[in-house]
Amino acid sequence: MTGTVRRPAAVNPRRLPVASWISRGGSLGWTVAGLVLAGLAWTLLVASGQFPRELLPSVPEILRAAAELGREDLLAADVLASLRRAVGGFALGAVAGIGAAVVTANTTLGRNLLQPVLRLLSPIPTIGLVPLAILWFGLGEGSKALVIALGVFVPVWINTHAGLASTPRDYLRAARCLGAGRGQILREVVLPEAAPDIVSGLRVGAAMAFVLIVVAEMSGTTAGLGYRIYQAQLFSQADRLIACLIVLGVLGALADLAIASTTAPLTRWAAEEH
Repeated sequence: MTGTVRRPAAVNPRRLPVASWISRGGSLGWTVAGLVLAGLAWTLLVASGQFPRELLPSVPEILRAAAELGREDLLAADVLASLRRAVGGFALGAVAGIGAAVVTANTTLGRNLLQPVLRLLSPIPTIGLVPLAILWFGLGEGSKALVIALGVFVPVWINTHAGLASTPRDYLRAARCLGAGRGQILREVVLPEAAPDIVSGLRVGAAMAFVLIVVAEMSGTTAGLGYRIYQAQLFSQADRLIACLIVLGVLGALADLAIASTTAPLTRWAAEEH
């Protein structure tokens, strides 16, 4: 007895007009949809009346606070100051983290001497080092750069070391059989193989830089998003505080997107494998 094979019913795009409209915008469309959904959820939370309005401002109040900061010429100056410190600390921590990982993953001395020390120091919260940085470098830019760089160093070193140390031995043997030297193996085999892990470390490090900028700017400065957040907290200006946090989140997201797009050619092979 033969039966008719039924094909699965095709999904009618007209049944999901909202999803179809969002999909046309690609990742940007879904991002906007997520932000709209978050705004609606926040509006419902405000409307519930469970929290005082001065502590939980509405979306229009937050937007007005951001506009006021812009009209007072504070927001642009704060963004530039925070970006300068975050980028400087990130660059310092990333270079140090990758360099340390090359040593700990590829040299016997680094593996036996440096790696245990870094493993011991990496669990220490970076925020706890702020008083020490201030004692060493005062309240100037040096202490802020040190705090951010240390926070970036840890994830970059951990991810890069893991990627470099996990290079398949068959690749290394094949390169040696073909006459490749140690430096050539590092450049043409080990580093390309570890590229996805290195990029992951850089992206986590960039996020950490924007987390620590708030702590770094709470003392010894008169400009920066961290300083503005601290001032808003002192004067109970929840609308300004939340507006600055949103700006900080946008900057962090743009930094992550910039790193991902810039390093995409280096990690395209990993995406093709999967």
